[in-house]
Amino acid sequence: MSLYKKLLNQTAIYGLATVLPRMLSFLLVRLYVDYMPSEEYGEVSVIFAYLIFFNVILSYGMETAFFRFYNVEENKQKVISTSTISLLISTIVFLILGLIFRENIAQWSEIKIDYIFYTLLILGLDALVIIPFSKLRAEGRPIKYAVIKIANVVINLGLNVFFIVLLPKWQEDVNLLKSIYVVDFQIGYIFISNLIASLFTLFVLLPDYFKLKWHFDSTLWKRMIHYGFPILIAGIAFAINEHFDKILLERMGVSLSDIGAYSACYKIGMFMVLFRTAYTLGIEPFFFSHAKNENAPQTYAEITKYFVIFGSFISLGVIVFADVLKLLLVPRSEYWIAMNIVPLIVIANFFLGIYTNLSVWYKLIDKTKIGAYISIVGAVVTLLLNVLLIPLIGFVGSAIATILAYGTMMFISYKLGQKKYPIPYDKVKISMYLGLSIFLSGITFYVDFLRETYVFGILAILFYAYFVYKNEKEWVTKLIKRK
Repeated sequence: MSLYKKLLNQTAIYGLATVLPRMLSFLLVRLYVDYMPSEEYGEVSVIFAYLIFFNVILSYGMETAFFRFYNVEENKQKVISTSTISLLISTIVFLILGLIFRENIAQWSEIKIDYIFYTLLILGLDALVIIPFSKLRAEGRPIKYAVIKIANVVINLGLNVFFIVLLPKWQEDVNLLKSIYVVDFQIGYIFISNLIASLFTLFVLLPDYFKLKWHFDSTLWKRMIHYGFPILIAGIAFAINEHFDKILLERMGVSLSDIGAYSACYKIGMFMVLFRTAYTLGIEPFFFSHAKNENAPQTYAEITKYFVIFGSFISLGVIVFADVLKLLLVPRSEYWIAMNIVPLIVIANFFLGIYTNLSVWYKLIDKTKIGAYISIVGAVVTLLLNVLLIPLIGFVGSAIATILAYGTMMFISYKLGQKKYPIPYDKVKISMYLGLSIFLSGITFYVDFLRETYVFGILAILFYAYFVYKNEKEWVTKLIKRK
């Protein structure tokens, strides 16, 4: 159990750095919903979709490549300096070109040029802290990692509250505040808040640049690019799967108010993302560090089964209590028209978490291009289904596209992985836990008279817990007794 205890502790620490900022981000959703009509929130969601998409491009797989080569190269400082210099140069070039052509970008995207300017700066600042953050994880310094991540979101949240809630009230009595107040500039203030928070993060991590040994190893860089390029393709595909739906909805004529409702209700499904993201942060270094162990395949198989158990329990709980969560996160009824997507998004993100486990094989055998191919298939499914379904059923089509895309990726990765790097997954139990959770979630949410009372939902959760205990009694007992 010591191996799993170490993984659990590592996941819990990185989970703190992920869950707390995400929880604070949920407060931002509540803030925007309370103070912005769904149309404006829809506009913000579309811009953030572009931002996340270009975040992936600017990192071009270098983060994952850093972990891979940091663990195999004897000269770790060379890995740090080469990857840092690479990202520094590419970011500077991006900012120069972006600022030169910002008017063209604004015309093409139909986004105000002010927002384009802020977004470019945010993208550049975020790219510059990729390696410093990765270095903290690689060196086993999760506390500092967590503190900086949380501080970033706290600053962002505080500034959003100031600009959107307090400034309009206080500016009437304070001349200094009146000079910085702009009427109907809520969206601009959102991006200014993000920009200041990103500046803070770079300032805190700036000593890493001063300590850097400015040596660029071109041979190592080519190897890292070769390893990371498929990760870039996979990242773009993931960005398409997770965020491109907002862009497509807007491009295909869906109203910004509907996009706002879709984006807000989508956030309710993000509770599964909290678990998945925290797990991924802990598991990626773990997979690489234990790759040479003789019993590694068996370890990966057991970890995947336990992930499915915990993930099924969380997804069932979120779906059962979705109508409670909406009162906390999305209290305005104009946003509730998109509530039917919540179970689809929760389960889709669960599928993505399972895919993360199943994808370990191609990373360990340095065949990351296979991951890119799988992600491309997922992106193609996403794009095709969005194009086909949005005209018929609007944003529900986007949610269906998401769950089918991740389900397809999960299935393909499993099939290919068993041929290239066989892992003895307990297919029967994993299928039982996953299938039972999805079945109970579906009837609890979509059968109206069951959804109206929480008795059935609570009984469903208790039944699932008993089912797991009955089938995993020895493991559950050890987990409970472990100190």
